[in-house]
Amino acid sequence: MSEKTALSIVAVGKRFATPEGEIAALDDVSFAVRPGEFLSVIGPSGCGKSTLFNIIGGLTTADRGQVLIDGKEAARGPRRTIGMVFQEESTFPWRTTIENVAFPLQAAGMPKAERLERARALIKLVGLEGFENCYPSELSGGMRQRTAIARTLAFRPRILLMDEPFASLDEQTRLLLGDKVLQIQQQLQQTTLLITHNLTEAVQLSDRVVVMTYRPGRVKRIVDIDLPRPRSSEIVSSTRFGEFLGIIWSDLRIEANRGMTEDEAHITSR
Repeated sequence: MSEKTALSIVAVGKRFATPEGEIAALDDVSFAVRPGEFLSVIGPSGCGKSTLFNIIGGLTTADRGQVLIDGKEAARGPRRTIGMVFQEESTFPWRTTIENVAFPLQAAGMPKAERLERARALIKLVGLEGFENCYPSELSGGMRQRTAIARTLAFRPRILLMDEPFASLDEQTRLLLGDKVLQIQQQLQQTTLLITHNLTEAVQLSDRVVVMTYRPGRVKRIVDIDLPRPRSSEIVSSTRFGEFLGIIWSDLRIEANRGMTEDEAHITSR
């Protein structure tokens, strides 16, 4: 691993006990994320992406291997240096936008004036000015996810970790929200790791894409996305963008087919 890494995943493995026997979710997974880099992890269903997310975030312990932050082994449990954005709806319905964003700062004991000032700056950053006093029920799905991102950024994490945060959104909204995420990431130079199953999203946003194998999840390939920055959703119509989609889909198709074959064989044998 290079010394200049914000996050290093070193030979991580994880197994789960099930009524039908032990399942290997991850095996010898290694990669690094550079400071300020946007890296995506993509793979077929069952490749252990969410398990990896939980291990990196400190919600689950790996059976073997290490998670290093700035070259030092991460402490057990949730990590303050890593901010996590989940797929599931996570805004508090009884709090307004500004109250949602300021919540972690309030929980940390930050004085009210200071936390509201930081919350307003983040609301502006994610493009929600004018919606400070709206409740989640008054916002679209994309706006609620932007609120969740702003709340996660409130305590200034070194690394932003996102697990399919746009999965419930339609494709047009995903692309436009991707533009906003890119603006935020570039403005803050935020080290970002995205777990996704969406090829377009991975190529649109990333500097590099880690392609995972079917279970047990291993690193099959790391693809450098050398598309120009600053980047927007307009890039999806370019020939080079299509070439990257083809490269990644070629690997994913093989792994997805292997997963389907193994699942069908397992069902037949029962």
